[in-house]
Amino acid sequence: MGIAERKNRQKQALRERILDAARRIVMREGFAALSMRKIADAIEYSPATLYLHFASRDELAQALCAEGYAQLLESFVPLAGIVDPAERLKALGRAYVAFGVAHPETYRLIFMEDPSYTGAALGGAAGVSGASGAGKAGALADAEAGNTAAHTTAPGAAATPVGEAGDAALSAAADDDPGAAALHIMIAALEELRAAGRLSASMDAGVWAEAFWATLHGIVALNLTCPVFPTAPLDTVVEIALDAWLGTPQAAPQTARRAAQPRSVRSAAGVGKSKSADSQTALPVEPGSEPAASPSGSKSMQAPAKKAIGPGTKRKTASP
Repeated sequence: MGIAERKNRQKQALRERILDAARRIVMREGFAALSMRKIADAIEYSPATLYLHFASRDELAQALCAEGYAQLLESFVPLAGIVDPAERLKALGRAYVAFGVAHPETYRLIFMEDPSYTGAALGGAAGVSGASGAGKAGALADAEAGNTAAHTTAPGAAATPVGEAGDAALSAAADDDPGAAALHIMIAALEELRAAGRLSASMDAGVWAEAFWATLHGIVALNLTCPVFPTAPLDTVVEIALDAWLGTPQAAPQTARRAAQPRSVRSAAGVGKSKSADSQTALPVEPGSEPAASPSGSKSMQAPAKKAIGPGTKRKTASP
């Protein structure tokens, strides 16, 4: 090993130590407590040494955000192989919320601390959906093309979820900007839904992605900041939100709707049906016999027939 290579490895190792110390401070005390001096004390180096690797606290925060985006992308990549775009998008939504719950401080840092940290990823995704085909946008477009080709199969043929070319291109794009790559996996699924007529084609897929992301971010942010949210299990809230966006499974819709009704409504419906069935049941009546009593045992309320008054019938008058 040459001297230059050894120095490069030592520099990289120190950079990792700085990031690790910063990460532990953020997780333990929050981003507001992070400072270059506190990191220097943690790794027993002078603050001046840290500035050889990171020009400022913001640059160090950007590096932590990139790590967080890489973790999020790592949970997204296996789900990109789901053939149906609606089910793929549901799986991505669950993974997004799970990431926010499992890494609360990292999530806060990326999406809730400084708009510039969030804007880095959203800006990258906007570049992908725009007309510029250079750089990372081109790499991400190639990844989408590879994945879309893999998802499209001839009738009767076995579906191959993700092609090798798409995987390689997506991996290269992830190395360049993992935040943009993660968001673009969502955009690719929304593009497929638009192409299939399952979402309005009049709206750009990037706008659909922002609306979908806002739904997921709202759930995570409320879960992290609001003590009374959610009142139901978090998984239930997530599933309701995803079903509202992408629809419920078609299997046994009547059973699902009945299960969703309150017990009092189901009981009332059952009683109504029972009464209706009783009222429609006719009992045979023999000629010359009186009608049978109702199942409830109540007597008939039929009024007696009035006697006809003929011409020869005298009316009784009251005496004065």
